[in-house]
Amino acid sequence: MTYDIAIIGGGIVGLATAMNLQQKYPQKKIILVEKENHYATHQTGHNSGVIHSGVYYQPGSYKAKLTTQGNRALVEFCQTHNIKYDVCGKLIVACKEKELSQLENLYQRGLQNGIAVTKISREEAKEIEPYVNCIQAIKVPTAGIVDYKEVAKKYAEIFCNIGGEIRLNTKVVNLKCQDSQHIIITNQGEITSKYLVNCAGLYSDKIAILGGINPKMKIIPFRGEYYELKPEKRYLVKHLIYPVPNPDFPFLGVHFTRLIDGNIHAGPNAVLSLKREGYKKTDFALGEFWETVTYSGLWKLVSKYYEEGIEEIIRSFSKTAFVRSLQTLIPEVQEDDIIPSPAGVRAQALNQDGTLVQDFALLPTENALHVCNAPSPAATASLKIGEVISQNVAF
Repeated sequence: MTYDIAIIGGGIVGLATAMNLQQKYPQKKIILVEKENHYATHQTGHNSGVIHSGVYYQPGSYKAKLTTQGNRALVEFCQTHNIKYDVCGKLIVACKEKELSQLENLYQRGLQNGIAVTKISREEAKEIEPYVNCIQAIKVPTAGIVDYKEVAKKYAEIFCNIGGEIRLNTKVVNLKCQDSQHIIITNQGEITSKYLVNCAGLYSDKIAILGGINPKMKIIPFRGEYYELKPEKRYLVKHLIYPVPNPDFPFLGVHFTRLIDGNIHAGPNAVLSLKREGYKKTDFALGEFWETVTYSGLWKLVSKYYEEGIEEIIRSFSKTAFVRSLQTLIPEVQEDDIIPSPAGVRAQALNQDGTLVQDFALLPTENALHVCNAPSPAATASLKIGEVISQNVAF
């Protein structure tokens, strides 16, 4: 069978895209292929579950627009389909005087992005989070939590119920273009499609290259390692607590996240993964590791952030160092209060000049669209990313 649209990748962005396209084109034959035996296995399945507000992102960017819009759309979707969620809000806290100017910048950015952020005092922050350490904070009321695996499951269910097809255990090994159609060569045979959407996450750059385009960026896998509070210590955190992000480092820093199941995650740190799906320190793939460490952009990034990178590595191997970072936010946390929790891997696109690709990267061609950078907050924005992709698909 020849399909009208084929989507590669069964993460939350691929599933949202499939659902949106099938709703827009109910008469079209649409297929989604996923190499694992279940969808939402990688970034989606290892997601911390935060419904992001959009406060951090450059006004006017895809991330800013699609996250703020996606936040509202996701909450409405959960309400409609009886998916458990909680718009619990979060605090971004300044613990040192030197962080106040950056906190002010975040506040102004939140206002620019149309978010109802408010600045609050230390006393007001402690009314919300009694154990938090700060001198000032921003309250972000629209942030929340959800289980994104449940959201992805509903996307898949809707997609299939309205005529879509999902093929699991189907790994793409090559792509060919023939008579303006895509021949998708998989371990389960060939699939022909008139239009291709690449939502392959950690392998999106490789799929783009197979599809005949140079994305001019490479996916670099960063493992985010978490601890979690023991049940008897969960009282220390009631909502979401984030530090003011270091303007000299491209990650948000360790923070506390209440999950929808009541668990409290602490982290993540961010360290280079030795394989693209390397969830453990011991996970290693020589070919992928070699591709990563021989990429010139990585060393330019390392040269710029080597001090911060060393701190991340130390936290990765030292629980004591990790706890010291947590104590900046919650001084009462002790080593005995936390236990290791499963890690996630962020598919972060990196330019050749060593700069991280900050925005979602959607690369359209005549009969294909490649999503080559969609890390967090893509889960929050998934419904709106799906809409944008469907607007770019034309027959």
